[in-house]
Amino acid sequence: MIDQVRPADLAAWFAQNADAAPVLLDVREPWELQTASVAPQGFTLVTIPMNEIPGRLAELGQDHRIACLCHHGARSQRVAAFLNQNGFAELANVAGGIDAWSSHDPTVPRY
Repeated sequence: MIDQVRPADLAAWFAQNADAAPVLLDVREPWELQTASVAPQGFTLVTIPMNEIPGRLAELGQDHRIACLCHHGARSQRVAAFLNQNGFAELANVAGGIDAWSSHDPTVPRY
């Protein structure tokens, strides 16, 4: 099962396993990243568009704690499920995506 984590609760979710490196995997397209992005704070930000994930799995560590992010949460949920099917265990979907993040962090614009 993929955890659903609100942006405000992400730091606490990452902290649940201090031995696993915290990674926020942003699966949005490059134009979306230019429109609104998250500043890494206490985690590593990795940006790989959803359709490139299968070919770039080697860039992600299975020993990492990975939270997936997209615009509203649907694409990132699919990516999290794909990662789970490919042996990744510590996964979450950022509920509401970058849209919800912008409510949590007013420096992130809505689009």
